[in-house]
Amino acid sequence: MFSKEESRLLRHEFWTSFGKSFPRKWILYDTKIKGFSFKFHFDTKSALVALDLEDDLENRIKYWEKLQSLQSILKEDYLTEVIFDDTYFLDNDKEISRIFVTLDKKVSIHNKNTWRDVMEFFNTTMHQFEAFFEDYKDVLVD
Repeated sequence: MFSKEESRLLRHEFWTSFGKSFPRKWILYDTKIKGFSFKFHFDTKSALVALDLEDDLENRIKYWEKLQSLQSILKEDYLTEVIFDDTYFLDNDKEISRIFVTLDKKVSIHNKNTWRDVMEFFNTTMHQFEAFFEDYKDVLVD
């Protein structure tokens, strides 16, 4: 069991190590689409890379429908394991729509032995998400 401070330090160390191991500028929030962002998530139980739609319901539906129309392309050409969830609840009970890929290994941010696998998963998966976004941005923004 880790104290809050020990946990905070491990999280900081992980993200610093990830940035040094894979130094590049990720798109993340810089999509130029309101409420449309890419995210990394790593905690004591899992790791995932996500595309989140967090705007008002009308905009979420608009972009969700566009993304659903591209679902087969995303699955076939970029991320075969991608999951579409139109009603996803964050830990704070906020409802969003999320498209994501989880790492199918038991990992924990508190276990440094799993960090390399997570970093490689993050790098590969986010790269594929961003490639899809760049290739189909015109369809999404239309």
